[in-house]
Amino acid sequence: MTEYRNEGLECARCADAGDTGAGEKEETMGKGQLIRLIIAAVLFAVGAVFNQALHDTPYSVAEYIVLLSAYFLVGASVLATAFRNIVRGQLFNEMFLMSVATIGAIAIHQLPEAVGVMLFYSVGEYLQDRAVDSSRRSIASLMDMRPDSARLIADAGRKIISPAEARIGDLIEVLPGERVPLDGEVIEGSSFVDTSSLTGEPVPRRVEEGDKVLAGFVNDEGRIAVRVEKAFDQSAAARILELVEDAASHKAPTEKFITRFAAVYTPAVVTIAALIAFVPPLLVPGARLGEWVYRALVILVISCPCALVVSIPLGYFGGIGGASRHKLLVKGANYIDALAKVDTVVFDKTGTLTEGVFAVVDVLTRNGFSREELLAWASAAESRSLHPIARSIREAAKDEAPTADDIREIKGHGLIARVEGRTIAVGNDRLLHREGIAHEDCDVEGTVVYVAVDSVYAGYIVISDRVKKTAAKTVSELKALGVRKVAMLTGDDSTVAARVAGELGLDAYYAELLPGSKVSKMEEFAADPKRRGAVVFVGDGMNDAPVLVRSDVGFAMGGLGSDAAIEAADVVVMDDDVARVPMALKIAAFTRRVVVENIALALTVKGIFIALGAFGAADMWEAVIADVGVSLLAVLNSLRTARHQIV
Repeated sequence: MTEYRNEGLECARCADAGDTGAGEKEETMGKGQLIRLIIAAVLFAVGAVFNQALHDTPYSVAEYIVLLSAYFLVGASVLATAFRNIVRGQLFNEMFLMSVATIGAIAIHQLPEAVGVMLFYSVGEYLQDRAVDSSRRSIASLMDMRPDSARLIADAGRKIISPAEARIGDLIEVLPGERVPLDGEVIEGSSFVDTSSLTGEPVPRRVEEGDKVLAGFVNDEGRIAVRVEKAFDQSAAARILELVEDAASHKAPTEKFITRFAAVYTPAVVTIAALIAFVPPLLVPGARLGEWVYRALVILVISCPCALVVSIPLGYFGGIGGASRHKLLVKGANYIDALAKVDTVVFDKTGTLTEGVFAVVDVLTRNGFSREELLAWASAAESRSLHPIARSIREAAKDEAPTADDIREIKGHGLIARVEGRTIAVGNDRLLHREGIAHEDCDVEGTVVYVAVDSVYAGYIVISDRVKKTAAKTVSELKALGVRKVAMLTGDDSTVAARVAGELGLDAYYAELLPGSKVSKMEEFAADPKRRGAVVFVGDGMNDAPVLVRSDVGFAMGGLGSDAAIEAADVVVMDDDVARVPMALKIAAFTRRVVVENIALALTVKGIFIALGAFGAADMWEAVIADVGVSLLAVLNSLRTARHQIV
């Protein structure tokens, strides 16, 4: 076989990156945090159950020791963060409100309330942290596209060296089944190479003397000798690692909804408390400062977001759990927030919108040959080939074809075989011109196999990747959900990309892209002035990892996708069904609606009790009971996200 597709790969430079110790460090920190939570929970339980007995000790010292120990175990980081934010001028956030409210509760001797709020908040944050993409730092170690060694051709024979030791101009040998370790030019031999690590496209590419090969290509067939043209840290394979790290550094953090809410809620609550504490003593005759300051502290405790810090994380976790039932692994609650409002969805082609399996999609016959005859002759000529295109032709022929008696390969053109006494030519357009076979279909774009029988042109076979059955419906559902733009990025040639885009009704497509070009396109989508929401990318290959990181939310196909893509993604589709993407948007929208309902419920009740507290009509325990009641209702409402059925 020969190559039946357009080429045009560019090389980019890169630097190696990675943090091999990050995973172990995060695991140790996670264990320490869990131990602190468990100890604090035990102390809180003791302090709440035996509160009266502890309170009755001299100066309530036992109560302070037990509950303040629990408070600082889980609240120290919150207090420290609030202090650092104040120093930076970032005053009004949930950390500040948590600190002020719980310190106020301690000041009026409501220690269980203070500890409970800090504990609930810390548990929610711990669970979310464990779900977040901490494993992303292991991308470099999981990407096996870079060989660990290179076979140097030296005067004394072959020598195994590290790719980093190779110099420009060195000759290296690449045997069948091995990865090309460095970028260079083929100076000896010919073969087919698998370029999918860099382009994502599975059709092997023919290389021979004078052709360029990139680090990460897999040599499928023959031995080749390559002259090194770029150092190890400048290779195309290393470029992907650099792109991942660079994309991560430029990715805008997806802010949690509770953070945005606290930016409004906190200053409002603090302002109300300050007005209640200081305005009446100044304006009302006989009003005592101490009494109104106490009322202000009560209001701060009433307004403490206990119901919110319990129900909001639970709503998100329920949404994440509900997504998992639909074979969607969401790595953090902030991605649920981002998916609630999506502006642009960008798909990779091969393995995402298409099955990644090549098949005959069209057969055009000429000069009286039938479709069956054309496929039978081509299948017979390709009977001994292991090439994916040859396999797709044999599968399309269905009937068992005879085996070729003699096969002569013509490099860069195709092959000529003898089958049952007839001469069969199978290859590209150049083969027909070389053999002087008259034909009218010159230079048909795409992956095309021309066939001639006894020097008579029989027609050509179009080979292409099959579009997934659910792809068209997925695109239409996304548009129905309000997604403004649905586009496709691919390393395949423009003809194939245009056909897929037209079949699926995409708004735009960009073809013949390497990973760096895909990242640039994603940055263009992100900078679009018309954008009114998140930019989502859906891919499956190792070459998609930089784009997955750069997008606001990255989806990876988890069934057949590469480890690097799965690690880089924010959401993993466990069964490779692209129809899960609009399903994720629906889950996110429902989860966000439940969270907003909980906030409205909590604020309504708290608003009532803040008013009652301001006039001295509600004491602390009434407020606490009301807060607990709201928390329970909010929790029950949050559980709906886990049981929600997607229609």
